[in-house]
Amino acid sequence: MADGFDKVLGCLAASQIGSAMGAAVEGWSYQAIRERYGRLEELLPYEHYGNGWKRPPGTTEDGIERQRVFLRAIRRARGRPTADDMAAVWREEVDAEKAAWCMEPFDRHLIRLAKAGVPGSELGRFNPYTNLVSLSRSCHPIGLVNAGDPAQAARDAHAVGRVLQQALGDGLTWAGAVAAAIAAAMAPDATVDSVLSAAVDAGGPGLRDEIRRALDVADGADDALAMREAFDAHYGGHGIAYAASQANEVVSKGLAVFRATRGDPRAAIVTAVNFGRDTDCLAAVAGGLAGALKGTEGLPAAWLAQVDAATEANPYTNLRLPLEAQARIVWDALALESKRAASRAAALRAVCEG
Repeated sequence: MADGFDKVLGCLAASQIGSAMGAAVEGWSYQAIRERYGRLEELLPYEHYGNGWKRPPGTTEDGIERQRVFLRAIRRARGRPTADDMAAVWREEVDAEKAAWCMEPFDRHLIRLAKAGVPGSELGRFNPYTNLVSLSRSCHPIGLVNAGDPAQAARDAHAVGRVLQQALGDGLTWAGAVAAAIAAAMAPDATVDSVLSAAVDAGGPGLRDEIRRALDVADGADDALAMREAFDAHYGGHGIAYAASQANEVVSKGLAVFRATRGDPRAAIVTAVNFGRDTDCLAAVAGGLAGALKGTEGLPAAWLAQVDAATEANPYTNLRLPLEAQARIVWDALALESKRAASRAAALRAVCEG
């Protein structure tokens, strides 16, 4: 059984490995992936944005750059961050010109607005993509720093997430479901079912039916990859910006992959990478959930080493730290949160007993 630190490390490692592996085939159909690779399960070089930067194997992408800003905000806050902590990191610590190499245009727009003084909780108003998966696939640190408290993780995803997305639409709610599931996975006695229950509860009535439909697909599949045809028949958006990257599609699939692979981090990553459409975001969601449940169990050491090497060589990343050091940021914050909670509990007891 993974200990708490290994769960933190597993969540961050699996999400980053999945992002790096999935980025090489992002936007491909599962049929095209199968024709080219058979079954892709290695880290490959790739290029994004047509800017000529050939990214070495293990290099992560825009979603992980957001995740790393969350980590910097946690380090800055020494605990659970606010939207203003995120905005302060963007304003004071992130180079908007470097971000052009590894983040989406709307990310760079929001960074510039933060530098202009727009409050963190207002920044998301200027992002027109209300249901994009950008927060759901990067909010792992919010779930981790709320370990054992899924309801608070969902609330924090809504509050902190307003630095990225509008309160309108369901993007924040889908992110809340992911963050709640990760917080639940951190419990020592967590199971696949308890993690999924936390996601359903956080999703609420508006999202519950869609999540349950996805889990029914998982329950009826002979193997995890057999789900692809059923999901492609339901989710097939084309012709609009970020057509394959809507939060409801990616998170629903991610929960189904997590269930079908029984929370195995390696299997969740490989399944998601071979699923087609938004492969890097899907692998970040499914892999991150599995890593939070089972830690680094089954993740090849070579994958972790390759992501660390690529991060060290990345001239544009928002946080050039190896995975263990990234996990340490969360672990140290959890220790401080534990002390604060104990102090608050003692104060409440004194009031109630006085």
